[in-house]
Amino acid sequence: MTRPLRLAVLALASALVLAACGSSGSSGTSSTISAPAATSATSSARPASVVATKTSSLGTFLVDAKGRALYLWDADHGSMSTCSCACAQAWPPLTTAGMPKAGGKVEASLLGTTTRSNGSREVTYAGHPLYYYAGDSAAGQTSGQGSDSFGSPWWVVSPAGKAIQN
Repeated sequence: MTRPLRLAVLALASALVLAACGSSGSSGTSSTISAPAATSATSSARPASVVATKTSSLGTFLVDAKGRALYLWDADHGSMSTCSCACAQAWPPLTTAGMPKAGGKVEASLLGTTTRSNGSREVTYAGHPLYYYAGDSAAGQTSGQGSDSFGSPWWVVSPAGKAIQN
């Protein structure tokens, strides 16, 4: 294969990968959960863990089993996740392979999942897809609170399933 042809094939393949990286779809509300590494740009599903709560100056909000803050995004409508590609690298979705368990002040009946466009199952709470913020490097950090990255605000989530807008 000649060099110009190889470059053209590589450019085409890159364009196809970028074109395939669209917004995520959703369906259903059965339950599941997992947590990515603290700085992971992607999240890999693992057996269910506990979605719990933490209290700070922001109030009481949702965290994963390791104490990492969980966020909702104002741009999502219903349980449909619209954060993908670069957005999902900065705001990795909380994904799962098993049934989530409620800890702290979390209401088990509000836990569910939605199916992302890549087929992974993202945890929802009160119908909101849940995300981490890649900039939070330790348990209890809420550096993403109020960020308007990707065109809409991000908020930690109250046990009632509402955005905490402090």
